[in-house]
Amino acid sequence: MSTAPDTAAASPAAPEPRSGDRAQQKLPLLALLALATAVFITSLTETLPAGLLPAMSADLRVSESATGQTVTVYAIGTALTAIPLTAATAAWRRKRLLLASMAGFALANTVTALSSVYELTMAARFVAGVAAGLAWALLAGYARRMAPAHLQGKAIAVAMAGIPVALSLGVPAGTFLGDALGWRVAFLSMTGLTVLLLLWISAAVPDFPGQGRGERPKMLRTLRIPGVSPVLFVTLVFVLAHTILYAYIATYLEDLGLGGSTGLILLVFGAASLASIWITGVLIHDRLRGLTVAGALLVAVAAALLAVLSDTTALVYAAAVLWGLGWGGMPTLLQTAAGDAGGASADAAQAMLVTLWNAAMAGGGIVGGILLDTTGSGSFPWAVLLLLLPVIAVVLYARGAGFPTRRNVNATATPTTTATPATTAPKSTATAVPTAAATAAATAAAGSEEDRA
Repeated sequence: MSTAPDTAAASPAAPEPRSGDRAQQKLPLLALLALATAVFITSLTETLPAGLLPAMSADLRVSESATGQTVTVYAIGTALTAIPLTAATAAWRRKRLLLASMAGFALANTVTALSSVYELTMAARFVAGVAAGLAWALLAGYARRMAPAHLQGKAIAVAMAGIPVALSLGVPAGTFLGDALGWRVAFLSMTGLTVLLLLWISAAVPDFPGQGRGERPKMLRTLRIPGVSPVLFVTLVFVLAHTILYAYIATYLEDLGLGGSTGLILLVFGAASLASIWITGVLIHDRLRGLTVAGALLVAVAAALLAVLSDTTALVYAAAVLWGLGWGGMPTLLQTAAGDAGGASADAAQAMLVTLWNAAMAGGGIVGGILLDTTGSGSFPWAVLLLLLPVIAVVLYARGAGFPTRRNVNATATPTTTATPATTAPKSTATAVPTAAATAAATAAAGSEEDRA
């Protein structure tokens, strides 16, 4: 942007609240649930075509494999534009940017629902991915800024809860709605929910300032910050491994003779994911490293069960539980680790995380398709297991920075004063943004909502 809006005045980082003060501090649940709904809608819409391919392909007059690329192009839209848009909109006020991204998403989604031309549909899906990626880059940092330091992990967990809910409950529900009323109705329902969400955000979500031009960190410089590269590597490889299996879970289960149980197995996976989010929210403040190691190990054990003992139905369900427990809290863990490691450049770290996350999702679909055509669906669990070995190794190795044994909370905490909506403060003092010790979360969230990525 050529001009920057008001930049918050710097103030000393607030100390950790005393135990008595902590008891009086609460999470702004209404605002956080609005962010969680944004995560839910955008995550669900990304994968919604997977359950509606036959009807969509018939209306668009293309093959199902071609229609399936509407999922890939959505992820590509996010991956290609998250970083440049993060930089271009760094000066925007956070609430304005969130509203603009969700409005753009609603418009693109409406075009998708009404289009009968394949090329127009693909273009609309690309734009929807761009808008969703910009919103995703904001959300974790937005949630973090709303909460006092000792509740920031829980705040992110609440906001990120939309991901497993969308994947486990939303996709089956969207598929059912599409089967009953048509795929266009399923997409239009997402637009309707987004319109309601825009009203919710306007009424309940506080505002925060963007960054001044002199405050914006550089992407390449951020990569040299100790701890950032390990977090980004773990994000890329872990999400790639997960997507290889998840994107083709219906095919995999069909080959096991469990095609009729796909919906139930996804529900089991989703319930375990929600439990994982709750556990993560409770323990992340002091156990980020341990939770990350445990999550990777649980998914690895689930993959091993599917690779070796998938002929036993009960063990397939057990694997779904372990997979959900390992996966559910991972978005929160990785977002938090990126913000901690990035420090004053947390917005840039988050932007790269979102880019790599969506690149991994697109790559998982491609790699999974190649494996399916060459070696069959039985190779999926082995691929997951193989990819998780370096993930576990890097997390264990990055004990000094990235996934430290002990988090430096004072270096990443956003003081409670930042939770005050900027719109209620005078222009010269809009939302106090901490300096030095607190910039890890505050500067990131203040500029690109740290989550912009």
